[in-house]
Amino acid sequence: MDWRIELVPVPVSDVDASKNFYVDQVGFTADFDERVDESLRFVQLTPPGSACSVVIGPGTTDMVPGTQRIQVVVPSAAEARQHLVDHGVAASEITPLDWGTFVYFSDLDGNQWSLQELPAIPPTLPSES
Repeated sequence: MDWRIELVPVPVSDVDASKNFYVDQVGFTADFDERVDESLRFVQLTPPGSACSVVIGPGTTDMVPGTQRIQVVVPSAAEARQHLVDHGVAASEITPLDWGTFVYFSDLDGNQWSLQELPAIPPTLPSES
C-alpha cells in the first residue's frame, strides 16, 4: 500500500501576493484557484516536477503565517539558487553538508524552504550494536 503526501498547507497573510511570488518568482505552477465560499479560498500550487503540491488561502490551515518549514529535493542546488536569484528571490549561499548540498529561502511571510541536492553516494550510517 502506497502512502503519498500530495498536499501541504502553507500559511500566508496575502494570498494574491503569495501566489504571485510562488508562481512568478519561485516557478511553481498554479493548478487551481477557487473561492469555495466566504471563508475558504483554495489555491493549489505545484513545484516543477513534484507529485506534491502546496495549498494557500484562508480556510486551508490554522497555522500562523510564516511558521511552515518545507524541504524539497532538487537535482542541482546551484541551478535552483541561480533560478531564485535570477527571479528576485533572496536565497542563501550554497551550503555543502555530508547529507547533501542546501540552499535556503523564505517566502513573503517567512515560511522557510530548504532545497536539498542529495549527495552522489548516500552517507554510511553507523550500525546499531
